[in-house]
Amino acid sequence: MKDLKYLGAYLVPAFCVSGLLLGGWASISTIVFVFVFVPIIEPLLGRSEHNMVEPNRTVALNKKLFDWLLYLNIPIVYGILLLFIWVLNQQSLSNLEYTGHIISVGLVLGACGINVGHELGHRQKKSEQTLAKILLIPSWYMHFFIEHNRGHHKNIATDLDPASAKKGENVYAFWLRSVYSSYLSAWRLERKRLKRMDIPFLSMENEMLVFSLIQLLYFSLISFLVNSWWSLFAVVLAGIVGFLLLETINYIELFKMRRKLLPYGRYERVHSKHSWNADYQVGRILLYELTRHSDHHFIATKKYQVLDHHDQAPELPVGYPTSMLMALVPPLWFRVMDKRIPEA
Repeated sequence: MKDLKYLGAYLVPAFCVSGLLLGGWASISTIVFVFVFVPIIEPLLGRSEHNMVEPNRTVALNKKLFDWLLYLNIPIVYGILLLFIWVLNQQSLSNLEYTGHIISVGLVLGACGINVGHELGHRQKKSEQTLAKILLIPSWYMHFFIEHNRGHHKNIATDLDPASAKKGENVYAFWLRSVYSSYLSAWRLERKRLKRMDIPFLSMENEMLVFSLIQLLYFSLISFLVNSWWSLFAVVLAGIVGFLLLETINYIELFKMRRKLLPYGRYERVHSKHSWNADYQVGRILLYELTRHSDHHFIATKKYQVLDHHDQAPELPVGYPTSMLMALVPPLWFRVMDKRIPEA
């Protein structure tokens, strides 16, 4: 029964579907669940530093249930997108409903799309990597597959990494820099790969070109399905909310984390101390253990169900949803977090 706890991750899309169908004040139910209910319930249920031990770890790694819980997010994400488009086409929405639906669908695209795509993108099977790319399409973030795996994990907690916040940088400045720099970084990484393999840049072997074509086709399909510019704008904005959710998480996970530059010009090895953790049980379930981020960077290929707590990893004072809300108010965020840096 403990394995089924990750069914809780489907609560976010469930609230989104109910909001789309019911409309009115229900249109903001996903937002209320994520940013009001979860921040209240997380401290009450507390943290869990429990790590899985053998032979349970081996059993968990071999259970296909954990994989299927991820795979099911593909029909969920695209089903919600189609429902969103249907609602936009069929109904005259109030400002509350229009805004609520955009943010709610964006939260699904971030949590069930990019987050699950991130997990599958680290897998060795080509089929799972393909599923990861499919999940990144609605958030306009297919380049994440390249930059995250080949750039971010190499350069984490250094000035070379666009997703590692710089000293004194607030979340809004970070959004602009990280989104722009990550996209350019993906092109540079792909160009280097093709040059190393002696493959022409202008070829279908260039994944960034392929991704650009796929995103263009996706935009064209959405343009065909919607019946107004406002509806198209809403779908585009939902995708933007999705990738800004990711970037906000990047911001809080790596806030003021830096690896030492060693005398011979290389950075120290990535360790669990180089990113912030949040062992709150609710957040761990809703985001498939993303909040145990330190262990993920320590061993990037480790599956979510066996990620560990590390005593030396710095802990956020609150869970991810509350941390994101605080980050949106820079003076509050700096006041709370700056005094924790020496501990980290």
